[in-house]
Amino acid sequence: MSQKAPRKAGKLTTVKLHEAVMQYITSPEAGTFNYRNVAEALGLTAPSAMRSIALYLAELAFDGEIVETAPGRYKMPVRTTSATGTFVRRSNGKNSVITDPDGETILVAERNSMHALNGDKVRVAIAARRRGVEPEAIVTEIVEPKDQVFIGTIFTEHNVTMLHTDSKFLASDILIPRTRIKGAKAGDKAIVRITSWPENQNIPRGEIVDILGKTGENTAEMHAILAEFGLPYKYPESVEKAAERIDAGITDAVVAARRDMRSETTFTIDPRDAKDFDDALSISRLPNGNYRVGVHIADVTHYVHPDTIIDREARERATSVYLVDRTIPMLPEHLSNGICSLNPHEDKLTFSVIFEMTPEGKVVGSEIVRTVINSNRRFTYEEAQDVIETGHGDFADEILTLDRLAKTLRQRRYDNGSIDFDRAEVRFEIDEKGHPTSVYFKESKDANKLIEEFMLLANRAVARAIGAVSKKKKAKAFVYRVHDQPDQQKLTDLAALARVFGHRLKVTGTPRDINRSLNRLLQDVKGTGEENLVTTLALRSMAKAVYSTENIGHYGLGFDYYTHFTSPIRRYPDMMVHRLLERYLHGGRSVNIEKLEEQCKHSSDQEQLAANAERASIKYKQVEYMADHLGEDFEGVISGVTEWGLYVELNDNKCEGLVPMRDLADDYYDFDERNYCLVGRRTGTRYRLGDPIRITVARADIDKKMLDFVPAGHRALPAPKKAIDPRDTRNRPGMKRRRRK
Repeated sequence: MSQKAPRKAGKLTTVKLHEAVMQYITSPEAGTFNYRNVAEALGLTAPSAMRSIALYLAELAFDGEIVETAPGRYKMPVRTTSATGTFVRRSNGKNSVITDPDGETILVAERNSMHALNGDKVRVAIAARRRGVEPEAIVTEIVEPKDQVFIGTIFTEHNVTMLHTDSKFLASDILIPRTRIKGAKAGDKAIVRITSWPENQNIPRGEIVDILGKTGENTAEMHAILAEFGLPYKYPESVEKAAERIDAGITDAVVAARRDMRSETTFTIDPRDAKDFDDALSISRLPNGNYRVGVHIADVTHYVHPDTIIDREARERATSVYLVDRTIPMLPEHLSNGICSLNPHEDKLTFSVIFEMTPEGKVVGSEIVRTVINSNRRFTYEEAQDVIETGHGDFADEILTLDRLAKTLRQRRYDNGSIDFDRAEVRFEIDEKGHPTSVYFKESKDANKLIEEFMLLANRAVARAIGAVSKKKKAKAFVYRVHDQPDQQKLTDLAALARVFGHRLKVTGTPRDINRSLNRLLQDVKGTGEENLVTTLALRSMAKAVYSTENIGHYGLGFDYYTHFTSPIRRYPDMMVHRLLERYLHGGRSVNIEKLEEQCKHSSDQEQLAANAERASIKYKQVEYMADHLGEDFEGVISGVTEWGLYVELNDNKCEGLVPMRDLADDYYDFDERNYCLVGRRTGTRYRLGDPIRITVARADIDKKMLDFVPAGHRALPAPKKAIDPRDTRNRPGMKRRRRK
């Protein structure tokens, strides 16, 4: 029999192509790679060749010949039998280690874990690899234990005190010896540190660090959320006392050293429940017909000096934290709500950016200067919005002019590629015990956008003032707010999802072209069933904005230079920027960039923890609110589809819950990953991503912050007592769930 002629892939036969791919990926310069990297290295640009390479890499990964370190990214497997890495412990028993420095994830059975805790730096021995079998590792040494605590509820059993943890990183309870109880009683919400975990025992031993209150009490639960993310929930008394000793100190000498703008029409616009006002706007007409617009920011660093006890506490916190029912301020209230806050009818010290703008909204000049102001009026957003909508009220001319200028700035920003993410935020009405009684949505209206636009303008001007130097000069070390380009694979996945709903998204071309296409998509889905889903996935395709000394620009805003200058009361990076500005505007030398970068990274990390805590508090209140509505029906939309069930987001309150597969009892359903749906084998019933659905609230687990729904008219089955809830380690709804490597 004659041999079949080899198929073509571009200009190479399939065999030759595979040989070329193997030669490249086994070379030292390959490192980690995706199909584009390989195609580029081989000089292949034809779509057919790229497709063949992508398929071949997927086959190699399936056979265990290469390792998929992230979706679509690969590397040759580690041939060494020993490695160090970070231990990942899960309450469902699926422990693993992420090896240094390549980031490969290798499974670790509990019996081989040495009871390492989540985040510990460990040394592992890696078992020999076998084709088609995932590798496993054995922990041989805990190199660097991570300092961590666990939060949960105290209970007693046979005169033994235990902590039942809320953690998704620890399956077992923690035994508390009598000498380490510190007065904790059954039902208390407590913080515990593990002190020992003998290899021959299944339960670790620990000690009480703090007692937060009774489980279920609002303050105890909010403090537990903060403690879960390693965030402070109380202020050191020594810091409070140090703040109390500071007075405003606005003397004639201090005023003389600043630009006096107390005669300018000035006001603040903030949320109605705000207590700290760190920005104000002023506006006046110039003789040439242009406007002088001042963005005035609280001069916190005039009062908080470097490396003082207050500064060290603020630097460690890095940000104020906003939970559903409270704010945990970065600075003591004597400063944040008092001396530094731009309260009306009080002289205040500020750091200002003064713009000259034409009536058409073009900036023709700006300067950065320390000032003293006196705010004429404190507006809430609602009050300012009423002025914009009616044209009447206090300072109507000034507000209407600023609104018109802001709209011009905003349109110009969108034309230049800034992305328009405009989502309603969930808020709660809370009773005196902290229990949620109703849910409402905070929408960004013209008054909010007016303030946002001028803060963006000031932040951009400050970043350009330091970073935009001539080619012959080197910019001084500075703090930038940067935002990298989006993940190309996630953007491609978003485009595929959009096509399912009849929309288009451009994923190639200049950043401006892609962002304009994304803005059109976000506009097209407004008011549709898929709006929340598409917007959520669009947000997830974006990189996270962070602080850095390396200026790569801000992709989402479309800015070459951007920083954070306008909120020093609640963000430490803004304080860093104020100090650097003062130094450089007076001719000071550049600071140490390595130390500055460390502070940037710490601030970025703390910002992420604060955001996680805020989301956890919202989720807690959503579940607490829905626990009052068990058995009731609600309209919603399918926000995620997985092999274990459907995620549904309710229209009325944006609460999200799971319809477990076990409760779809009318048929056996298959997960159609490609079309984002579950399909019934017998009835052909389809549950598709974005479809409307009516559900009944079946279960509300407040401790785990989880809701279970069933389709309206169906009966919920009892949850298995020891079932492992896949939500503890799930990938996000609607996205491909990949096998861990």
